[in-house]
Amino acid sequence: MRIIIFGPPGSGKGTQAKLLTERFHIPHISTGDLLREAVAKKSPLGMKAKGYLDAGALVPDDVMIGLIREVVASGKAKDGFILDGFPRTIPQAEALDRLFEELGIRLDGVISLRVEHDEVVRRLTDRRSCRSCGRIFNPSQLLKDDPAKCPRCGGELYQRSDDTLETARRRLDVYLRDTKPLKDFYRRSGRFTQIDGMRDISTIQEEIISILGKSKLKKTTATG
Repeated sequence: MRIIIFGPPGSGKGTQAKLLTERFHIPHISTGDLLREAVAKKSPLGMKAKGYLDAGALVPDDVMIGLIREVVASGKAKDGFILDGFPRTIPQAEALDRLFEELGIRLDGVISLRVEHDEVVRRLTDRRSCRSCGRIFNPSQLLKDDPAKCPRCGGELYQRSDDTLETARRRLDVYLRDTKPLKDFYRRSGRFTQIDGMRDISTIQEEIISILGKSKLKKTTATG
């Protein structure tokens, strides 16, 4: 399974990626996590990225592609991967296609979770993050007797600065502006599928698995 998962902030794409990772034992490649890990390890690409991050600048595409290359070309991604948070622009998508072609990787599909705009804003402003383990929780996942305590590790829960109402709306606007061209890019190549992200977590996951199973069958039939 080699997929890209799209969705606005708060759509649940991170949750879906983690569940698929646990089910199929393949890496969840979150670009934010990649950057943090590379900087912490002080790898050459990590130190290059740190210079841009410290200056408050965007990390260049070639650095991000380099970080993604290290993961997808490694042994831990031999059975597949789930790419989350990249690409965000057409040039990034084109660079990613070139990388996959170079490495002989065939993308199984691009899955987009559709969530109503008001629901996106509600989810972002309601969710809480753990200071200790970094996991994000929605209200239904919180402990009823102590909603300020992380259900996973017992750490302190807080609202991130980018989960306020004003910031949530701005993040959604940026996503809608940047992602529409990407959806069209992947639609043209027949790799794009949009599904309803308003349903329960398990139903969404099973639909993703079903879509990817059909995609693999089509490819086997086409090449067989």
